[in-house]
Amino acid sequence: MTHPFRKPRLRPLVQGLCLSLLLTSLTPAQAQLRNPDAPSVVPRIPGARQLSTDLKLPGKPTTADYIVAVVDQEPITHIDVDKRVARIQETAPAGSRLPPPDELRRQVLDALIDEKVQISHARSVGLSVSDAEVDAAIENIASQNKLSLREMQRRMEADGLDYPRYRASLREQIVLQRLRDREVNARIQISDSDIDAFLATDPAAQTEVALNLAHILIPVPEQATPAQIEALQTKARQVQEQARSGGNFNQLVRTHSADTNTKERGGAFGMMPISRLPDLFVSAARDLQVGEVAPLVRSNAGFHIVKLIERENSAEATYTQQRSRHILLRSNPKESTQAQVARLAEIRKEIVSEGASFAQMARQHSQDGSAANGGDLGWASPGQFVPEFERALMALQAGEISQPIVSRFGVHLIQLIERREVKLTDAQKREAARSVLRERRFESTYEDWARELRAAAWVEMRDAP
Repeated sequence: MTHPFRKPRLRPLVQGLCLSLLLTSLTPAQAQLRNPDAPSVVPRIPGARQLSTDLKLPGKPTTADYIVAVVDQEPITHIDVDKRVARIQETAPAGSRLPPPDELRRQVLDALIDEKVQISHARSVGLSVSDAEVDAAIENIASQNKLSLREMQRRMEADGLDYPRYRASLREQIVLQRLRDREVNARIQISDSDIDAFLATDPAAQTEVALNLAHILIPVPEQATPAQIEALQTKARQVQEQARSGGNFNQLVRTHSADTNTKERGGAFGMMPISRLPDLFVSAARDLQVGEVAPLVRSNAGFHIVKLIERENSAEATYTQQRSRHILLRSNPKESTQAQVARLAEIRKEIVSEGASFAQMARQHSQDGSAANGGDLGWASPGQFVPEFERALMALQAGEISQPIVSRFGVHLIQLIERREVKLTDAQKREAARSVLRERRFESTYEDWARELRAAAWVEMRDAP
């Protein structure tokens, strides 16, 4: 993801936005609730890249169409490019600077060609996504946006988005993400000596392993006059002073921040290794205590009010384990997801309002193997659950029960029992270092892989009529 406080490298920005146009957050489907591909412990280091959760996918008025490229006998049309450009312009992060129109169209066409090449490769290696997985993804999207499936379909129709085409496009994007994660990650080799060198010399290992920062972005337009910049700087200082004086940071974010990527999370980026944060943010937070606000930061995007939420030190690195329980109604063709959501909502009401035992209700209703233990899932480390389950769990306080949550396995009712901080062992520190190094190498490895696939594909470029 390209953050608005970084000056974007143009081609990766366009590629990233092209991948981020659909509405879910998915990793490869598994046959159980826990994610067996997750490492035993990756403390607060983000895993697979995510697709956007933005619901709106506006189209573009139709004009005369013609083919601009053919990839392995599949055409890309002028309007395909037009629509993708329009979506990128609408979903670009606040403060990011897109290329000039002609260059943007060229980069978008390149990205569409890469997608076609990669989809063709996915078919050749037998990678596919089932109808049930697509259905579960759409149900999850609707649930995240607090919509029923029918309400979401009506929203799509109002936006001019054809539902069958949306399903097909979503299926392709899931396939693309799985293909890239599988094949690119397989190429990244991290040796023991790489890890030793990182732990011995890298600033990310010597100081903070990771920081959780929140920010408020006051954007500065690219062609702003000196008077406009001064006025925006004055506004940013006023907001910073409110934050430093104990003002509600979440409220200040909602009122003032132009960063749509973090606005719904109170401006927070989440715990991230410092290697993935811009140097100016890391420098601003270096001498802060947790909860303090940094001096005003200026980037290419504008002015930032930065607050330190949490810090991990290499010497005392910890990770959060969570103990939870759940009731699972598994997906099945005889009962719709909406009916399962309604059934779990009634069970939740019995527990919350009428004093029923969660454990007893799990034994009675849950279709998961944990039912015999009252739904107890034991202690779990970051990354052990599928993303939609883990997001819901992270939002709970101890003893709190979630609303029904849709995942690829069915519908869950989740209760957080307790959390604890656990110190990393040496082996876990090495695993965390491996994850940081893998993340650093992903982009360049992806570029090499994509180039090789494209060189082996049949691509015909066509001139406009």
